Amino acid sequence: MASEIRLDNRVAIVTGAGAGLGRSHALLMAARGAKVVVNDLGGRVDGTGASRAAADAVVAEIKAAGGEALPNYDTVATPEGAQSILKTALDGYGTVDIVVNNAGIVLYKRLLEHTPEDLANNLAVHLGGSYYLSMAAFPIMKAKRYGRFVFTSSSGGMRGSADGVAYGAAKAGVVGLANVIALAGAAYGVYSNVILPNAYTRMTEHAVEDRNREKLSAGFISPLVLYLCSEQCNLNHEMFAVGGGTVARTILALAPGWRAGSRAEFTAEAIHGHLDEIMDMTNYSNPRTSEEETRLVVGRRRK
Repeated sequence: MASEIRLDNRVAIVTGAGAGLGRSHALLMAARGAKVVVNDLGGRVDGTGASRAAADAVVAEIKAAGGEALPNYDTVATPEGAQSILKTALDGYGTVDIVVNNAGIVLYKRLLEHTPEDLANNLAVHLGGSYYLSMAAFPIMKAKRYGRFVFTSSSGGMRGSADGVAYGAAKAGVVGLANVIALAGAAYGVYSNVILPNAYTRMTEHAVEDRNREKLSAGFISPLVLYLCSEQCNLNHEMFAVGGGTVARTILALAPGWRAGSRAEFTAEAIHGHLDEIMDMTNYSNPRTSEEETRLVVGRRRK
């Protein structure tokens, strides 16, 4: 049996930690020795409202179990809010080692019912919130040559959901941000990974049948987050689907494709004629950077 993975002497910020997945992450990380900043605005799932009760309750749970935690009630959706969240960690614990970007909102509507405000609000919390806090914490991690970021995306962003356009667009953006931070931080021991959780929370209660709620509990997500935040984990620039006791690596696969012999041969008709070859994923690759993908797509003809 492997030795217990612990986060002793590590300082973690978990956003949206007043309920659901964030609460589960914060409780487990604190139980394994982390000092946790429990951030939660205390709003509804659509982003409206605010209350200190949610963050305070989780901090109380952690302390009652013998752990260390501080509450923070700021929004992640502004640079000022992110700086205040970071300040809570620095004032209370002197540093930050781990950021779990978990805070989110959701508003399900049919495609054409979405408004510009819906898109703006989702982008502000999911993508803007992840960006602002990560940019605030990154210099500290870079200087100490250690850090762990976990970004919360969704299959709704990577694969789509017909009633989640604003949510899906924001969650897809989170993956791009996480990948950039993974590449920028790699040389400094600052690693960034993405989770695509399948879980029963306030955000998904409308879509999860009662019989599946236990199977999709947050307890089947947080152990992966704990691992990705640990010193034992040297994974970087990875994405994992997780839920119901399963963890599975997910990649953005690139097929070998078809390449025309000349500009004159590259026509819509030729693309149609070579569609089977274009769609064949038999010998796919998983380029790690945009530059690597460009080399694969426009470089030498592959065998």
